[in-house]
Amino acid sequence: MGLLDSSRGEEEQEGEEDLETAEEGRMRLPESFKPTTRLKLMKSSTTKPKSPKGTLHTSRTIPFRPSASLQAKFPPNIVRNQKYSIFSFFPVVFYEQFKFFFNLYFLLVALSQFVPELKIGFIATYIAPLAFVLTITIGKEAYDDYKRNLRDREANGQKYLVVDSDNLPSHFSTRALPSSSLLVGHLVRLQKNDRVPADMVLLWTSDPSGTCFVRTDQLDGETDWKMRISVAETQTLGEAGVAALGSGNSGLGSSGEAEIYADAPTKDIHTFIGTFTLNRPPPLLPGDDTTHIIGDDEDDSPSSPSQSTPMLSHRPSHNPLTDVPMTRTSSRKTLAEGEDGTRSTPGATVSPLTAENVLWANTVLASSASIIGFVIYTGPETRAVMNTSKAGTKVGLLEVEVNGLAKILCTTTFLLSVVLVALNGFRGGIFSQHTLVSVLRFLILFSSIIPISLRVNLDLGKSLYSHQIMTDSTIPNTIVRTSTLPEELGRVEYLLSDKTGTLTRNEMEMRKLHMGTMSYGQDSMDEVSRQLALAFASTVGSEDTHARNPSMSHTNSQSHGGGVIGVARGRRDMSSRVRDVVQSLALCHNVTPVTNDDGSVTYQASSPDEVAIVTWTQSIGLTLVYRDRTKIVLRAGEPHHNPSSGSQESQNLLTFDVLSLFPFTSESKRMGIIVRDVGTGEITFLLKGADVVMSKIVQRNDWLDEETGNMAREGLRTLVVARKKLSSSSWEAFEKAYHAASTLVPTSASDVGGGLTRAEAQARVVADHLEHDMELLGLTGVEDRLQDEVRSTLELLRNAGVKVWMLTGDKVETARCIAISTKMVGRGQYIHEVAKVHTSDDMKSHLDFLQNKLDCCLVIDGESLQLCLNLFKNEFVEIATKLSAVVACRCSPTQKADIARLIRAHTGKRVCCIGDGGNDVSMIQAADVGVGIVGKEGKQASLAADFSVTQFSFLSTLLLWHGRLSYRRSATLAQFVIHRGLIISIMQAVFSAIFYFAPIALYQGWLMAGYATVYTMLPVFSLVLDRDVSRETALVYPELYKELVKGRVLGYKSFFEWVMISVYQGAAIMIMSLVLFETEFLHIVSISFTALVLNELIMVALEITTWHTYMIVSEVVTLFFYVISIAFLPEYFDLSFVVTPGFAWKVAVIVAISAMPLWIVKVVKSRIAPAASSKLL
Repeated sequence: MGLLDSSRGEEEQEGEEDLETAEEGRMRLPESFKPTTRLKLMKSSTTKPKSPKGTLHTSRTIPFRPSASLQAKFPPNIVRNQKYSIFSFFPVVFYEQFKFFFNLYFLLVALSQFVPELKIGFIATYIAPLAFVLTITIGKEAYDDYKRNLRDREANGQKYLVVDSDNLPSHFSTRALPSSSLLVGHLVRLQKNDRVPADMVLLWTSDPSGTCFVRTDQLDGETDWKMRISVAETQTLGEAGVAALGSGNSGLGSSGEAEIYADAPTKDIHTFIGTFTLNRPPPLLPGDDTTHIIGDDEDDSPSSPSQSTPMLSHRPSHNPLTDVPMTRTSSRKTLAEGEDGTRSTPGATVSPLTAENVLWANTVLASSASIIGFVIYTGPETRAVMNTSKAGTKVGLLEVEVNGLAKILCTTTFLLSVVLVALNGFRGGIFSQHTLVSVLRFLILFSSIIPISLRVNLDLGKSLYSHQIMTDSTIPNTIVRTSTLPEELGRVEYLLSDKTGTLTRNEMEMRKLHMGTMSYGQDSMDEVSRQLALAFASTVGSEDTHARNPSMSHTNSQSHGGGVIGVARGRRDMSSRVRDVVQSLALCHNVTPVTNDDGSVTYQASSPDEVAIVTWTQSIGLTLVYRDRTKIVLRAGEPHHNPSSGSQESQNLLTFDVLSLFPFTSESKRMGIIVRDVGTGEITFLLKGADVVMSKIVQRNDWLDEETGNMAREGLRTLVVARKKLSSSSWEAFEKAYHAASTLVPTSASDVGGGLTRAEAQARVVADHLEHDMELLGLTGVEDRLQDEVRSTLELLRNAGVKVWMLTGDKVETARCIAISTKMVGRGQYIHEVAKVHTSDDMKSHLDFLQNKLDCCLVIDGESLQLCLNLFKNEFVEIATKLSAVVACRCSPTQKADIARLIRAHTGKRVCCIGDGGNDVSMIQAADVGVGIVGKEGKQASLAADFSVTQFSFLSTLLLWHGRLSYRRSATLAQFVIHRGLIISIMQAVFSAIFYFAPIALYQGWLMAGYATVYTMLPVFSLVLDRDVSRETALVYPELYKELVKGRVLGYKSFFEWVMISVYQGAAIMIMSLVLFETEFLHIVSISFTALVLNELIMVALEITTWHTYMIVSEVVTLFFYVISIAFLPEYFDLSFVVTPGFAWKVAVIVAISAMPLWIVKVVKSRIAPAASSKLL
């Protein structure tokens, strides 16, 4: 008999394997846990596959107490976020600096001054600016990497307790090891608030239920606690028993008695494939001498539950918090005979391990229980590291544009040099040494065309912008972590935002309850509380009657469909209807009450809206006081105390057995639970979910669709609540059918429940027995509170031409509601949803539809998005970037980063990413501009971002005011500095052409040094204080930002306009100086240089839109310094000539000829074609 047949027989005997999750009339397992895969996994564990040979990212079988040689084959558990090492620092930094032509050109020019034939002027004038820029850059990079090193050392040096077994049974010891010393196979003991140092399987927890809670906000961005479940076999051994595994002191054998198989590490944090193998089963608990399964025999009826001690059942599930088993015992499997007839270790048991049994690195233990975990992945193999991308060096678009202009100028300089040498006749031949030296000397003479002071000015400007951002009182506590990118804030065209904690506060609040004929808002919840109190008061007397005779609750007429009790609502009074819906809401959830150290109780669940609903039921008088995997206890009203004994009376406690639970999934869009009232024995199936699926399940009504639409327009998250009462016989029929569907194992691809897969067979059972003709109880509306001013901020950004994408790890339904409430989606705008698409044909049809409807909002889930990225990357990004809004749900951190890179690569536009959690770090680092929010999820995103803010609404000021201003100022500054260098080079060219094309410097020494510094630097740099509009105008008219995004301020058109201005002014000043030439060469220098300095001061004044005090001071002080310096530079200025009236009028004429026409052109242009900003002044 084959493997499948033999395994099928074994599963029929055990009868407790693999309970799957419920979804849209279907119950589906993860792909990796389909029956054949599961059986193969068991066999692979039985035959003990060999451990990896040191290869990274491989599957592994790890025995307890592994050898040092085996542990050495896996990577060390070292956190490393440093960009450089001691040896790579200088090579990498220099490469990053000189890979740009701009800097490389300056380096070559500076080095040329060490060649005597090429030396012109002071070497310091060429070396000092470059050295200054490199020193600042290297110092900043070194400091940033040093801070990263300190953070790494802190993380790697954090101490953890590793469990060791003593020589005595039932005793163990611990030793403290730093995180970096933890190895695969170590048993690590953690306490509350400890960071999980590596990926580990949860073996034991001090909580009797075998569960613990972890915070995963730094991994998936969700602030809700997640439940993790220990391995049932090791939980029963106790702490000392787990510590003794593999040491020979456990009473189960010698070393090799237990091992864990773990699949190859992947990025997916929601799935894990593994097994736990125990060579001899743990001793059964007292009274648990048989394997007991609900419905396994005729004696096991719901009215007589098993008296055996409940044990945790492990099964694959999409949602560990809601994974309540239908079995009451361990799901271990005893291995007997393999396919080849050989027998495995007698008594060995294999238990499946899923993601609910694993603690991922970088999560934090939230519950007060102590736990022991078994390390399976370390260092680069952990999920946290695999989902983190390397931070690269970000370069602003302005730098790229200036680099491109520098190439054009360099080409122009080379051509001009060759032309001048050619006009001189190529003395000695075209390729002679004289020609080469002449060309190089001309290149150096014209090197001021690409002034190195440009880089200094731009870097100083960036520092000033950063300071202004951090000292802006309207956006307090904003931090600029990357001071080289302020101008990028003015070029953003795509904003990729996280949802939880970024757009929303993740604070849910129950706002509305609609019951068909009655609707209760937030201001009328007191009435709900009063009706609920009346309902429970009227039933106090009847509870005892129900307890004495449970059959009284089943005397109503039965329907023909399998004994389902028909509910005749009739004209029931309002209080009983309120009780029904509130009690259903208090039972149908996955919330667990957790007692804190101070005695207070908090609710934890996988979804915050579940917590909001349970908190609401508590506020109106029905409190969840206890919840485990088999029981729920509610308290109606306030607790009553016995005055004589001081103890709490239990008459207001309602206890329910959990018979089965069907977790929420994105496919099913609903969750259900079957409970039995311990007091009355009444069995009820409760279901809540999205209206799109629930409307087909509930009885016909005329109000559900309308009210759901009304709540959705208010931005509320809606849930429909329904119930169905079950008789004992109908429950038994369902349980039997469902159990049979759960244990089916196919013998061929088509032989599963009539051609159905196991999950589909289970889904059909649920649909046939439960999910039809359900009684509609009510509709809830929960509000996820938005961050302050989110709607107005998004509206401003849209008007500024910024397209907003929401990338979240949350469910499709949740993200859709937030998109509506934040006004990302306009009123009446069509929302196209793409979810659970598995085939290329289906995806192609969706893309074809979107191509013809670009005015809609796209909502797509992570699975479908991955299919798009794999098969239709170009088509998808081409269409998606044209849509008004895109919402991507269930995105992994890697997918978020991939989307950012894809948009950047395809459009060439600037992408800004904003988030607040550790799962957003990859996205933030992949963006052109990363913005981190300091919030509930910690500071990890803030520390990794280029800009850190405390509120999402600060983004409007950051982009529309500071970003726009920074880019406009830097663009103007860059053009003016280039103009300043170009005009003096034109003068040099005219001078050389007149004086026989000789490569002789017009201005040398201190004049050249002073021209780029004290004579022009302050007035030119004062342009960084200019502004064309006020802050209020920039925020009221966001369309001004849209104009700047086009990049026309530093475009080729404006660049060539400045080139023509420089050519005209340089030629005019030089030619007029020669026309007014007197008797000595010295007078040409003094006249032309004075005219040049005055011309630059006038040009700065013409460029200024809004005068600042510093601008006036810089102009006056610069002019004063120039006049004073004339007296100290006799080698350049003839003082007796400078003080004559002839000098003054000649300079005035030259300046008027060079500057007056430009002023006239500017005045005429402002009248004929004024700039958009000038119209608002």
